[in-house]
Amino acid sequence: MNEKTLTSLGYPQIQKNVAACALSYLGKRYARDMKPMVDASLIQMRLEETAEAAALIRYGASVPIPSLDGMETIMDLLGTGYLFTERDFSNLAQFLRSCAQLMKYMEGKSEVAPTVSRYASSMIWMESLLSEIERCIHSGRIQDQASKELIRIRKKMTVNEERLKRKLDSLISKHRSIMQENVISQRGGRTVLPIKKEFRKHVKGSVLDESGSGQTVYIEPAELVGLQMELSSLQAEESREEMKILGDLTSLAESYNREISLNTETVGILDFLFAKAKYAATMDGRTVRVNAIGRVRLHHARHPFMGASMVPLEFAIGQTYSSLIITGPNTGGKTVALKTLGLLTLMMQSGLLVPVAEDGEMAVYHEIAVDIGDGQSMEQALSTFSAHIRNMIGILEQADSSTLVLIDEMASGTDPGEGVGLSIAMLEELHSRGATVIATTHFGEIKHFAAATPGFENARMEFDTVSLQPLYRLRIGEAGDSYAYSIALKLGMPQRIIERSKLISDQGVPQSVSSSFTSSVPNVNSTSSQINSTVEQEQLNKTRNTMKPVSPSVQTGTRKQSDRPETLEPTSPVKAFRKGDRVYAAYLNQSGIVCDVEDSRGNIGVMLRGRKVKIHKKRLTLHISADELYPGDYDLDIVLESKENRKKRKLMSRKHVEGLKIELPPEE
Repeated sequence: MNEKTLTSLGYPQIQKNVAACALSYLGKRYARDMKPMVDASLIQMRLEETAEAAALIRYGASVPIPSLDGMETIMDLLGTGYLFTERDFSNLAQFLRSCAQLMKYMEGKSEVAPTVSRYASSMIWMESLLSEIERCIHSGRIQDQASKELIRIRKKMTVNEERLKRKLDSLISKHRSIMQENVISQRGGRTVLPIKKEFRKHVKGSVLDESGSGQTVYIEPAELVGLQMELSSLQAEESREEMKILGDLTSLAESYNREISLNTETVGILDFLFAKAKYAATMDGRTVRVNAIGRVRLHHARHPFMGASMVPLEFAIGQTYSSLIITGPNTGGKTVALKTLGLLTLMMQSGLLVPVAEDGEMAVYHEIAVDIGDGQSMEQALSTFSAHIRNMIGILEQADSSTLVLIDEMASGTDPGEGVGLSIAMLEELHSRGATVIATTHFGEIKHFAAATPGFENARMEFDTVSLQPLYRLRIGEAGDSYAYSIALKLGMPQRIIERSKLISDQGVPQSVSSSFTSSVPNVNSTSSQINSTVEQEQLNKTRNTMKPVSPSVQTGTRKQSDRPETLEPTSPVKAFRKGDRVYAAYLNQSGIVCDVEDSRGNIGVMLRGRKVKIHKKRLTLHISADELYPGDYDLDIVLESKENRKKRKLMSRKHVEGLKIELPPEE
């Protein structure tokens, strides 16, 4: 898996959380190095192991996992010629005793936890090594009985120390009056008497040290020199013998190198396994069925970092559809839904139990590709759109039938028309490659595409329209709205601005004309933005003048408009879609009739299969013009109310209009 994906979905925090539940250095290392697997059968086995371990913990069992204290040093140095110390052997002995205890415990759990018990049954009981360590070392010190030579040396040392003590007591009694204090001191490993400086000549011996003030000298009495030299010699012999004993124990331990390594690794694996089980207990994790065919079905799924505070998700994909488009308001939980599915998939593929209800099923993916967050980078001079495109290129390079693709906010960061087109093309390409895709968006055209395309499905995050609060529940099979106006109003946006924005969205932004013309003829100006040419505009004005009286101000405005054609028309005008035109939407592979002219955002109302949808003009091509469909002149303001009415009216031919005695412009 790509490191960027793991970081985006929060996988490193999962590794840290599992490591915190481990007891040994090796268990913590396995947790930190944990990575998702791609073999479905191996993943299922790891999940069953973790479930067994979790069951043992759930029933209140205290599993005696060795802590491996001191074993890291032993394993690093074993076989290198390093001479282990008394402390090292004490740690090794404790490890061997703990292994025996663990093996005995797991032997009794072979029926309730057969898979976990097999790990312990593979461990080796090294009784002879433990016995030898315990015979030679106790409480971090080499025992006298470790060797016959050591017994002899230590007996002689005991006799010598007794003689030294008696002689020292005699000297203290003799020189008590000239001693600075009645305390025996050591200097350089030699026993000395603290004598007042002015009486130094009264004691035969060597001055080994002097106090900082110069008032006390530390003298080794001549009577003690011989005894102390003999004791030093015996101590050297003792040290040599102890080194020999430690060398023999080290050689013995090295002969068990394979067995010690096996037991250590097994303990680390079991510690890691029970760490996963402990972490599962903190979030009520459960096992799921695993498949490699892209099918996911989860009940009451929760993000592991949110716990009980999160509204559980009901999620399914991979049966009749492999691509899901999620819509809904901002802060409604769309991104959380994406991250929840992505992180739970990574956890499952790592052998971790996941916080879902029973009877869940999840798919194994070789790659999880994500585009979450705007990815802006000042250092790399990347805009939001550039970052999205770079991510999408990376996704296309690896997408195939074993890829899960998670995309947040499709078509964001650029022109909506182009962004929508690019997004739909991406969705088509990913779907053709067999990838599983979950994407979020606010754009209606992508929702319409998902509704009309096999293999795609819409979903929405529920929203309480009364309280204007997101409910954070995912409902599959329905497209949602962004509720921008409602949310803006609740947050304090003035009502007049909300009403004005609705008007602009419905009617479009008026084209730039002179202020006098704009103020006097708003309706004509609004209509003019939807007419293809000056001739068509003049014909429409004449028709309206006949049907309805027009004020002088409007007529004046019309003359000004004709006097200044450059204000309203480009040099090479692009023919606009008109009501009644039959248009084709390639991305939906459907054709329909234009029922609403272009709004300020370039969206055109099209009747598709009895349903009115908004589609950006760049996604439409003219199939048959209204003139070809309905020969003769007609009134463009006649609304196409239904398919039945349209069939009856045929948009009022010239003959019908003449029957109403409406004065029409002469034919050319």
